[in-house]
Amino acid sequence: MADDYQFDDLDSTTDPVKPVSIASSDNGTGNSHGNGNSYASELYSKQIKAKFRTFFVDLKESSNGKFIKISEKSHGRKSTIMMDAEDIPVFIEALKEVLQKI
Repeated sequence: MADDYQFDDLDSTTDPVKPVSIASSDNGTGNSHGNGNSYASELYSKQIKAKFRTFFVDLKESSNGKFIKISEKSHGRKSTIMMDAEDIPVFIEALKEVLQKI
């Protein structure tokens, strides 16, 4: 299945969720996981190996506070999402709901 994401099932009656920032951490520089960004210190890191992908879950802290960075490396490409620590419980709850649908 291609990476087609549909969000038609969002219920507009529920409380709004803050948007999650999406960024590509490898913008042609060749930097990979652990590229040593100096703006944030790493507090915890977890690596998850899947079939053809590797996921990295990092807890970091900057002058703006703690945040989580989730990266996926697949077929030489890397994608990253980052969110404030206060948004993690909402994200986890959404993942639990998805898991119940499997």
